[in-house]
Amino acid sequence: MNSEYELNSKILKALSDLNRLEIIKILSFKEKCACEILKNFNISQPTLSHHMKVLMECGLVECRKEGIWNYYSLNLINANKLVLFLINLINESDDCQFSIK
Repeated sequence: MNSEYELNSKILKALSDLNRLEIIKILSFKEKCACEILKNFNISQPTLSHHMKVLMECGLVECRKEGIWNYYSLNLINANKLVLFLINLINESDDCQFSIK
């Protein structure tokens, strides 16, 4: 299978969680420490850590450690690649290889 499809499938799966979508929205404004992100949710710190791990593994979020604090930011390059992938996926093409039956 196409590695581009595999990667984007992993990203879309990560984004299928409501909390992760909200985290992406929060990080779209600026870098935030975990404690600032956690204030927006009614979840435990370990649950937030799990969500952040999933978002980092698919490449949408980056982490920077400063002392004991973790600061998270949106990886805009990968986020924009996802948007372009989706646009190209749904746009009509003259070289369509599949037909809907």
